[in-house]
Amino acid sequence: MVELKVTNRGVCVPGFMAAGVKRGKYGVALIRSEAPAKASVMLTSNKVKAAPLLVSKEHVNNDIFGIIANSGNANAFTGDAGMEDAREMCSLAAKLLGGKAENYLVASTGVIGRRLDLATVERLANEAARSLETSPKASEAAARAIMTTDTFPKICSVEVELSDGSRYEVGGIAKGAGMIAPKLSHATMLCFLTTNARLEKEEMDEALAKAVEQSFNRVVVDGDTSTNDFVVLLANGSAANDSIEGFQEALNFVTQTLAKSIARDGEGATKYIEVRVLGAVSDSDANLAARAVVGSNLVKSAVFGGDPNWGRIIAALGYSGAEVVPEKITLYVGTKGDERRVCLVEKGKPLALEGTAELKAAEEVLRQKEIYITAELNLGRGRGEAYGCDLTYEYIRINAEYTT
Repeated sequence: MVELKVTNRGVCVPGFMAAGVKRGKYGVALIRSEAPAKASVMLTSNKVKAAPLLVSKEHVNNDIFGIIANSGNANAFTGDAGMEDAREMCSLAAKLLGGKAENYLVASTGVIGRRLDLATVERLANEAARSLETSPKASEAAARAIMTTDTFPKICSVEVELSDGSRYEVGGIAKGAGMIAPKLSHATMLCFLTTNARLEKEEMDEALAKAVEQSFNRVVVDGDTSTNDFVVLLANGSAANDSIEGFQEALNFVTQTLAKSIARDGEGATKYIEVRVLGAVSDSDANLAARAVVGSNLVKSAVFGGDPNWGRIIAALGYSGAEVVPEKITLYVGTKGDERRVCLVEKGKPLALEGTAELKAAEEVLRQKEIYITAELNLGRGRGEAYGCDLTYEYIRINAEYTT
């Protein structure tokens, strides 16, 4: 284990610059590496993939100088014209930041099926390029530029000190509040990660896959998998480290912090929900069960209403696909750190029934802003987690009016 020092640089770790501008519904973010970087990407599993993802996939094995991203339009389901627009965004980045179009990755988020307003993107990109710098402020500006229904920017970075005294950093920004149920393969959610660590491409791909599985793939806001979900890791090697000790741990920390921020900022959300499943036959079973519970609209609605309707949690465990024996389930609901924890069901026996102290205590827990549900399946040693939020009237309003 290495010690991680949390910093506030986001994507602006040493060797990287950023900028962002938001005007009305459109925003543009730029990220620039001071040296050619290697890239690793993970794309949505949705069979309808947005044009920017397809273009970025074409470029990923090149030397990457940076990323250009826009909010306000997803450039998804836009056919050949959309592909041309995505490539034009890469050309624009090259014109502003140097290199060639194929040295850039591109991402978009917003309304599906509408043609991108390239004139607006170009105007905002030109404005952003003039403020490109290495600073926490620049990283935050980039994070804000890609927000859509988000209410706050998602930023995280950590520094790793190696045993020989050398250091490297890992940082990132993300956006996402609705259309969140990422299933990234090889989440609308965007995440841009940077590191000055020296890594081989194979090491990056393996580390990113592991990090995404324990972070973004465990978030469920509304059960919808976007056409634009995209995670990028850039590594420019400027730290010249001889070891990648601690890199997986650092990347896991950054991605999990950003993932939990997305869950907390779910569209219209008033409460954060974290589900932990213990004692499953395997870790994969535990994660399957946890995701089913946190993704249940009935569980989400009950949490919003402060109703400790534990039967909905039991039902979600039962249909999750995980191995479950009803008589062995123990179920708790609590607050952060389990400072308040109430047993609702003990080895198949319901405790939180009408008129009981357990039900009253559970009602008090569900009045809090952060709710932690723990299910012990008592079948093995598998452990898993998932992150989400409640389902509110405001979520319906936001999505009913999204294009109007």
